[in-house]
Amino acid sequence: MGEQPIFSSRAHVFQIDPSTKKNWVPTSKHAVTVSYFFDSTRNVYRIISLEGSKAIINSTITPNMTFTKTSQKFGQWADSRANTVYGLGFSSESHLVKFAEKFAEFKEAARLAKEKSHEKTEITSVPSQGVVVRGSMLPVKLCKKKESAPGETLQAPLTPQTVNGTNDDRVSPDTHQVETRAETPQNALPFSHSSTSISKHWEAELAALKGNNAKLTAALLESTANVKQWKQQLAAYQEEAERLHKRVTELECVSGQTTAIKTHKTELNRTIEELELALKDKEEELERLKAEVESTNVFHSQKDSLTQKLQDTENHNQVLEAQLSELEQRLENMQLEREAFRKSLRSLLQLLDTKIFEMTELRDTLAKLIETS
Repeated sequence: MGEQPIFSSRAHVFQIDPSTKKNWVPTSKHAVTVSYFFDSTRNVYRIISLEGSKAIINSTITPNMTFTKTSQKFGQWADSRANTVYGLGFSSESHLVKFAEKFAEFKEAARLAKEKSHEKTEITSVPSQGVVVRGSMLPVKLCKKKESAPGETLQAPLTPQTVNGTNDDRVSPDTHQVETRAETPQNALPFSHSSTSISKHWEAELAALKGNNAKLTAALLESTANVKQWKQQLAAYQEEAERLHKRVTELECVSGQTTAIKTHKTELNRTIEELELALKDKEEELERLKAEVESTNVFHSQKDSLTQKLQDTENHNQVLEAQLSELEQRLENMQLEREAFRKSLRSLLQLLDTKIFEMTELRDTLAKLIETS
């Protein structure tokens, strides 16, 4: 997976003045991102900070480092490899406390990783003296257990003491066992035939062991002769490892810069997305306002139409009122004429009644005259 950032914070970066070793020199113009990185391949923790394309902090955390809080918002640590002292000024005490806790946590993790690395080195390292046993391409015939016949005892295991001793020392344990095993069947006369076959078996096994020991001795001598060559190869490998380490450091700086650029790009993308959302909201609001303006225009046109209709209605109403006034005047005149007609009709009725009464009297008079005549 390579090196990955595991914790980040923002702070102003300082370095101790190399000439006075007392004054702080700011290495960043403003607060920058300070990140913890973990290299899972090498089990290494580093503190990296970039300002633009320049690495202003590139410090590998070791178990002997100490992060010291000198004030509520300022902390420092010494890096012996870089031969300097770094200082960080945070915006709040909580950020400083969190950074210090992470420093202690990763420092302990670095200590444990170093101990595990030492344990593995002790197990797999090449001895400085003597012959290489672990990891060498030696014959392994003596390390395998042979199937033993009934009554046999197993041969002695192969140990570093027997390997690094002389030829006589290597052969003596097995020779002593074979001689002991051979003496028993020779003394047992009732089993002479069986003891002869067992003795031949042990002689064959002894010859095989001697052959294996001779091969092992030759291999050990060859390994001893190759120690110097291995040391030269180891020195070449160490030089190559140092060169690769420097190259890895350069690539890590570039990787850290790439990570910072990716982080900045992510922030810009997030900002662009937020602006796009805001622009979309503004466009929706603009569309809504346009719709409201259009509806307002419709309302205005409807209002003008209704106002015109109301004006026409009012004009018509005035005309109707004038007509109504004229009709009322006519009605009043007709009522006056009717009243006059009624008066004239009453007077005419009264005159008619008078004439009818006179006619009645005249009739009665004529009737009386007729009767008397």
